[in-house]
Amino acid sequence: MHKTLVVTNDFPPRPGGIQAFLHNMALRLDPERLVVHASTWKRGREGAEATAAFDAEQPFTVVRDRTTMLLPTPGATRRAVGLLREHGCTSVWFGAAAPLGLMAPALRRAGAERLVATTHGHEAGWAQLPAARQLLRRIGESTDTITYLGEYTRSRIAGALTPEAASRMVQLPPGVDEKTFHPGSGGAEIRARLGLTDRPVVVCVSRLVRRKGQDTLIQTMPRILAKEPDAVLLIVGGGPYEKDLRRLAHDTGVAGSVRFTGAVPWSELPAHYGAGDVFAMPCRTRRGGLDVEGLGIVYLEASATGLPVVAGDSGGAPDAVLDGETGWVVRGGSADEAADRILVLLGDAGLRRRMGERGREWVEEKWRWDLLAEKLRSLL
Repeated sequence: MHKTLVVTNDFPPRPGGIQAFLHNMALRLDPERLVVHASTWKRGREGAEATAAFDAEQPFTVVRDRTTMLLPTPGATRRAVGLLREHGCTSVWFGAAAPLGLMAPALRRAGAERLVATTHGHEAGWAQLPAARQLLRRIGESTDTITYLGEYTRSRIAGALTPEAASRMVQLPPGVDEKTFHPGSGGAEIRARLGLTDRPVVVCVSRLVRRKGQDTLIQTMPRILAKEPDAVLLIVGGGPYEKDLRRLAHDTGVAGSVRFTGAVPWSELPAHYGAGDVFAMPCRTRRGGLDVEGLGIVYLEASATGLPVVAGDSGGAPDAVLDGETGWVVRGGSADEAADRILVLLGDAGLRRRMGERGREWVEEKWRWDLLAEKLRSLL
């Protein structure tokens, strides 16, 4: 691997899926050949201290831009060029292609020989907007490779690129740490803590935002409780939709069977997955296709933990499920379809076990971080 400059707005301690993706990849690259150029998480003493403490723990060099939102402005581009030259980097990895990939021509002129731009879910939305499509086209022309999460995002983004740039696209999804997410990850302790030891548990681990479909799960509960009166819906995570979800649970009359944990420490996430019998997140596409699920790493983490999954059909979410093998894909927003699948799984322990085992096998075959990090090394 060439010595590489990572240019990204998304990096811990700022929370989020892209941030976790980049950090996990960075930890699996040669730290002596990696320099990360990232935005500052947030202003103020608390943010500065958290960022400094995080950066000090990393095995590679982290250089923070003074802005909290790193954009391809002339000043930010000059600073990235300066770091490329100062550290002798000959490769660049843009943590999110849009918009930072617009820095590519300047970095190429400064000596970058390989430029790789990673796309997530939002670039698929950009591809639908005329002005943003033109920016994606420029990024495709000025980088060596644009990566994509799955077939949904590839097809959307490729339509905005030239045929030649589209032919250079390579799949690079996030991975799963199969040693962290595994059966026996501590679910029994979480069940005991929450008083759920002997109850059927449907778990959803995600940010609480409308796209994820926690409201659909709450709407399934009257039907589920009619057949499984002891069932409980365990909603793990925090977010702006929490008040609305709590109100919906109350108005639907199922508040006593819905548990909200709020945000939990990352170290406890595997155990919270393990507390479930079934993982469900019936995500849906919103805003005319601009708000979509890029992939849905939570389905793969649940599979690694040995749970069958019920997924929505938004964006690339179906790419994270072997439909009929590791779980099922339902129409996002369809409470009836989600309830049907969840009830089948709650009523059949053998089916849950078989789907969970197949999901675990699939993660080990295709989705391990070490396999994906090796692909990134080859691109760089």
